[in-house]
Amino acid sequence: MSSPLVRIGESPAQPHPGLDWQARLELLRAWFGRHARVVVAYSGGVDSSVLLRVAHEVLGSRAVGVIGRSDSYAAHELALALEQAARFGAQVEVVTTGELRDPRFRSNPADRCYHCKSELYTQLDAVAARLGDAVVVDGTIRDDLGDWRPGRRAAGEHRVHSPLAELGFDKSGVRAVAAWYGLASADKPASPCLASRIPYGTEITTESLSMVERGEALLRSLGFPECRVRHHGDVARVEVPAADLPRALEPGVRQELIAGLRRIGYRFVTIDLEGFRSGSLNRTLELP
Repeated sequence: MSSPLVRIGESPAQPHPGLDWQARLELLRAWFGRHARVVVAYSGGVDSSVLLRVAHEVLGSRAVGVIGRSDSYAAHELALALEQAARFGAQVEVVTTGELRDPRFRSNPADRCYHCKSELYTQLDAVAARLGDAVVVDGTIRDDLGDWRPGRRAAGEHRVHSPLAELGFDKSGVRAVAAWYGLASADKPASPCLASRIPYGTEITTESLSMVERGEALLRSLGFPECRVRHHGDVARVEVPAADLPRALEPGVRQELIAGLRRIGYRFVTIDLEGFRSGSLNRTLELP
């Protein structure tokens, strides 16, 4: 038995209104119990981590997490994801995705995520077919449905299910479940693919993705776990939470940041005074 797909553009009222996270967790366990096998699109973020943890609890070896490894997925994210899954015994496969070979992705259009997710879900479909009678699921939550997420169109085309969204989980509920299971990702900041740091219309290259990855590693080493390095050619636009701006501007920290980003290849370094905003480059879009 399968549940209806969540479609792009939907912003429904929260399913099962009034339920707390514990009750939604029971619904999620029941959801997995209705399926013989599942393939979880797993990134190590809190949403997909909860999904894999519960799927593993209910289905054991009949639940498989799959990570798409590419230049746009930071190496340290892969290491954290694999380590976390190993802690609770989940089976995880790593597949190589080739979105950078696709000129439609590389040209970085407004629907960039559609092409990336199409490549990923094609790989997951192959794993599901090999396992036999497996349903592909992703970690989309209710909060995601009102945002600009062209990858949702790819999910619909590949019949990917989103049980967290279907059952009304929001971010606070997912983090509560993650904390209850003791997942390492329970308090982990969101970390979308590195390509999201490059302005739409600017070509995505292996070099630019590497510069972003190394720049954000530098920021984390300086004590800014939630950060973005927005790549504007030879300009690095640094985003840290507004509360962290005074520390980022301290002379010692500022000089380390400038020197480190210049070693990476940036000629100019700016700190965004608005502070960290997830998806800040989306403000340049004229959304449908």
